Amino acid sequence: MPMQQPFRTVPTLKLVAVSCLALAWLLGTRARGADVPACANATPAAATVTVAAAADLKFAMDDMVAQFTKAHPTITVNVTYGSSGNFFSQLSNSAPFDMFFSADADFPRQLGRQGLAIEGSEFLYAVGRIVIWVPRASSVDVQRLGMAALRDAAVQHVAIANPQHAPYGRAAVAAMKSLGVYEDVKQKLVFGENVAQTAQFVQSGAADVGVIALSLATAPAMQQDGKYWEVPLDAYPRVEQGGVIMKWAHDLTAARAFRDFVLSPPGRVTLKRYGFFFPRE
Repeated sequence: MPMQQPFRTVPTLKLVAVSCLALAWLLGTRARGADVPACANATPAAATVTVAAAADLKFAMDDMVAQFTKAHPTITVNVTYGSSGNFFSQLSNSAPFDMFFSADADFPRQLGRQGLAIEGSEFLYAVGRIVIWVPRASSVDVQRLGMAALRDAAVQHVAIANPQHAPYGRAAVAAMKSLGVYEDVKQKLVFGENVAQTAQFVQSGAADVGVIALSLATAPAMQQDGKYWEVPLDAYPRVEQGGVIMKWAHDLTAARAFRDFVLSPPGRVTLKRYGFFFPRE
């Protein structure tokens, strides 16, 4: 026979809930659970936050999610990585993500102006940089040649993210033009769907060299396989990265908690470790 629930469970839970509501009322708080942390901590509810994140965040975000869930075991964070431009188009059509971490801060701003984001939830979290990256075994001396490495006779294919929708692709094209190599290499270009796929093109041998995010080049998984040259900051527009919480977020308290962690000192330390800088630097 199925076991019955202990008789005293339901009244006990009701008593706790009533006590929490009474405390919230006495404190003059509003209805949202975020404003009554003592009671929320007493009976934590499981929550899931779904995140659309720029591909350059892959390694840093995985690290931050692991740290966050260790400190908040009742909150699960599921991240999908891709091109910020594609995510922007999808979110403009109500794609079911709770949060958006974009490689271009203008996309979250536009979602806010469209009335699709929680008012006041927009934030800046990092500034990205680009590098010229080659496999460690490559004969191209990228650290000596710099941007001229793209014109090396041994280079047949240069991988960049698609500039039509990827901020790092736009930065790559701008840098090639400002440093005077674009006309020489434009016939060699191959386009990744996003900057992470661009890095994979070079790692797999489908391209000889790539223009990728510093945050990918400095990740342990890639640092041991390659070498890079950092493109001077004045060669391309500033890659300011920002985020936003969407209006249809399932658990606003959980989404805010994750945003706050990314912006906290531990989050900033992690971003810094992966080659990101900050808006006021």
